[in-house]
Amino acid sequence: MKKFLLFCALCGLTLQYVCSQTADKAYALMLKGLYKNTVDTVEPLELQRLLISEKPLLLDTRQPEEYEVSHLLGAKLLDYEKFKVEELQVPKDTPIILYCSVGYRSERVGEQLKASGFTNVRHLYGGLFEWVNQGQPVYNSKGKTNKVHAYSRSWGVWLQQGDKVYGKK
Repeated sequence: MKKFLLFCALCGLTLQYVCSQTADKAYALMLKGLYKNTVDTVEPLELQRLLISEKPLLLDTRQPEEYEVSHLLGAKLLDYEKFKVEELQVPKDTPIILYCSVGYRSERVGEQLKASGFTNVRHLYGGLFEWVNQGQPVYNSKGKTNKVHAYSRSWGVWLQQGDKVYGKK
């Protein structure tokens, strides 16, 4: 898994720097190779609208140290590494939007939820990185922030906006 993720990041760097493609096109290409398309996606601008009209359950599937740096307003932490479907005590038809850094972890959690009978599950296309790259706000326990946990230096190349943070706070 780690080798695959590193491979995707390196492919993206190659496309971005060697082929002179824009970061957006390279990012989209990397996501196309990363996603299995087993869980529907929601674009950042659509999510912004849904947060007002539909008020979905917003779940951050990253690790606690990533969530502490910043997250979407109102998101609840659902640690990818410790998640158990049976711990999610909501009706199976609850609108759920999942996200992580780029969408890999959130899609895997979405697969588990769908396999357990949840019927209204989507994940944020491009993850938190795409959200921030499109100028959308993130928050921490003190309020709005520009800091974003970039997961690792190889994945951080996809984050074009915000102040990158690596490791624990």
